[in-house]
Amino acid sequence: MASIISTLLFFFGCVLFFATIWTGDTFGKLTGDQIVVNMLSPASGSDTSTYITVAEGPVFSTLLFTTLFVFFDFKKFSLIIKGKTLFSEKAKRILCLILSIAVLAGGFCYGYKECTLFKIYNGYLVESDTIDNLYANPKETEIKFPEQKRNLIHIYLESLENSYFSKELGGFMDMNLMPELEKLSYQGVVFSNNDGFFGGPLEGTGTSWSCASMINQTTGLPMKMPAKVDSYMNEEGFLPGAYTLTDLLNDEGYEQTVMFGADASFGGLKTYYTTHGGVKVFDYSYAKENGYIPEDYRVWWDDDKLYEFAKEEITRLYETGKPFNFTMETADTHMPNGYLSENAETPYDNQYANVIAYSTSQASEFIKWIMAQPFYENTTIVIIGDHISMETNFFEHYGFTEDYLRTQYNCIINPASSVSNPAESATRNRKWSNWDYFPTILAAMGCEIEGERLGVGTNLFSGKQTVFEEYGVDHINKEFEKKSALYNNEIFQVK
Repeated sequence: MASIISTLLFFFGCVLFFATIWTGDTFGKLTGDQIVVNMLSPASGSDTSTYITVAEGPVFSTLLFTTLFVFFDFKKFSLIIKGKTLFSEKAKRILCLILSIAVLAGGFCYGYKECTLFKIYNGYLVESDTIDNLYANPKETEIKFPEQKRNLIHIYLESLENSYFSKELGGFMDMNLMPELEKLSYQGVVFSNNDGFFGGPLEGTGTSWSCASMINQTTGLPMKMPAKVDSYMNEEGFLPGAYTLTDLLNDEGYEQTVMFGADASFGGLKTYYTTHGGVKVFDYSYAKENGYIPEDYRVWWDDDKLYEFAKEEITRLYETGKPFNFTMETADTHMPNGYLSENAETPYDNQYANVIAYSTSQASEFIKWIMAQPFYENTTIVIIGDHISMETNFFEHYGFTEDYLRTQYNCIINPASSVSNPAESATRNRKWSNWDYFPTILAAMGCEIEGERLGVGTNLFSGKQTVFEEYGVDHINKEFEKKSALYNNEIFQVK
């Protein structure tokens, strides 16, 4: 019995230790709340290469060390010299038990420190009314659309951040990996966290991965740990109590499509969009089922195809005669290493750098295509990196230092005339996060928002203080990671 207990303790200690190492090497610094949300959200449609690295990394290492431990623990062993027992079987069992407890404690402490597991404790056991007090319910807030409703094209560029610019532009690189996007940006409005032109949102609680970013920007809320295991996929839908951007646009008569360069089932995004505004989901599965790509197509759905399909879908939306909302998320710059198109040039010594350069040039060409279309004059284009990159090898390769603050790229092109010339005080040295983009997008479409706040997000064009600016970044992040009665009862609608 003692050997079985020792083995189980050693096994779980190895799981914690090697999983923490793998998490850091693969995704960079993940937080406990992010891990919980991803574990309890639907995983179908995820990239299989991630599962391979799990098998090759923590699974293999855990099994190898546990097997060696079992061999030593269960094999009868004693050390006897000249008839004197120096190391008995009982001593070995005690040593194994001590070792297993030490490995378990070490693995837990390491995971607690690296993955901020205290946030899980806060999320489930420590209550805060901060979100409850700050929340402006979009369904109860007066939002006036302009007489001629503007179209919206919302582009999430996977893992795109300002660090890819040259140092002269506020980036970290010796060269500029995004020259085409740089030139395009000067035609739009950029909200910067510094006094330079290029800057972006600060990381907030529940904002730092793709699904969370979309939730933030369409609900004005952080993506919080599920109140129950099935909170993100219950019979009522995905966040059934949230009144989202797509709900609002649906009520205003918009035709809507969201397009992914991957399977939208991952993380529950397909359910989220279909249950909030009846949005058409055009993803990897839809493309296969409708003959856009072959049934046996197994590589990444590269963005070259995505942009061509996007042009067709946007044209279809325009031809309906209704105002439209087209949302898309690119895929090529996803970790690990990105997907390098066969059409891409390779001027750099790092694959991910070449992927960034090609991907952003393609995004720029796509936006130029939009600008040449008959609907452009009445269309607002919102471009943002969905989160900062998790491609840790790239940052190690170019010697990134921790004192450089990495932020998501953002730009709004052709906003409504009412906000097209914002004061510099509204666009520079701002402390804001993804959730502030919800009311900001609507303002860019010419909407007037009562109180300039939706969810916990603030319309950046208004110049009104964001929750980060009013209460402090650290304070808000610590409060937002705690349990919220409003979120559990009204947004999750837990019964």
